[in-house]
Amino acid sequence: MSTARTVLVVGGGAAGTAVTILLRRAGLTVDLIEAKDDWNATAGSGITLQGNALRVLRELGVWEQVEASGFGFDAVGITAPDGTVLHVQDDLRTGGDDLPATVGMQRPQLQRILSDAVRASGARVRLGTRATSLDQDGDGVTVRFTDGTEGRYDLVIAADGLNSATRAAIGITARPEPTGMAIWRVAAPRPAGLTRTDLAYGGPAYIAGYCPTSESTIYAYVVEANRDRASIPADTYAEEMRRLASAYGGHWPEITRHITDPAKVNYTWFDRLLVEGSWHRGRVVLVGDAAHCCPPTLAQGAALSLEDALVLARLLTEADTWDDALFQAYHDRRIRRVGPVVEASVQIGRWQLDGVRDADLPGLMGRTMTMLRELP
Repeated sequence: MSTARTVLVVGGGAAGTAVTILLRRAGLTVDLIEAKDDWNATAGSGITLQGNALRVLRELGVWEQVEASGFGFDAVGITAPDGTVLHVQDDLRTGGDDLPATVGMQRPQLQRILSDAVRASGARVRLGTRATSLDQDGDGVTVRFTDGTEGRYDLVIAADGLNSATRAAIGITARPEPTGMAIWRVAAPRPAGLTRTDLAYGGPAYIAGYCPTSESTIYAYVVEANRDRASIPADTYAEEMRRLASAYGGHWPEITRHITDPAKVNYTWFDRLLVEGSWHRGRVVLVGDAAHCCPPTLAQGAALSLEDALVLARLLTEADTWDDALFQAYHDRRIRRVGPVVEASVQIGRWQLDGVRDADLPGLMGRTMTMLRELP
């Protein structure tokens, strides 16, 4: 394959940064555009990275930084709302036995690690920039940008997230659908003795949980039925999350006393998206949340996006011809993995919304995680 080919990556999140790093390693010319001026360097509280995500981060060459910045653990606890530990389950090491089952870390720190790796790769990065038009022919795509410039590319990779403008621009009409749940998230100091994720089901929220993100920090979350965002004033976010969290015991009283700044509390609806049919139109192809999104009940959103990037990059760098057959092979390989994870994530939430008490939650989670041990 000629390494003179040029690629535009639209979006600088997990999928976009990962595919950029991998394509640059293979010698391709890559431009990455990101709509946010700060490259989302401060957005988010924490992220849970399971082994299949860690496997890709190791492939990207950033595992040692992730390991040093985050907090690894190998078990998950189930507690009663009062904090009583009901069960502790060893997690599957879905990335292989030489990686932890899970690493929690601060999301801005992961973003900085990935964005630094993109810059080190030699990719050209343009922040605060969007594509305004995509004109395709048989050989490539001419792209016009918000700064008035234009470029010519052999391929455009749409990694611009759940509400992807690129997806809409190429005529794929799928849109995210709310699942009926919403999550409150906040970063907080790590209480002494908190060394794994614990999940409480029941109480005033469907789920109350936390994840260590470093030696000194965690992120905590509570999940409830979604509400009209306009009905919740932003300056009450801390109060609202504190109200829900205050009903839980164990580590929660220590966590709750730090939920004071509404600007540091994030409120987000759970969404589901799975693009039916092909994930490409001509020389524009979707990756990550632009193609699929699952609610975080299995903590697989970033992992699936990273896997997309790895699979697509390998196919592109190994092929002499970039054609419909290649892009369809990428879709067919990924949909077999992504589809069951999206549906399992949605099903777990549906059981909780419907109050199903005899649901096979451990069985569904176990089967799904076992599948993720296989290479993507």
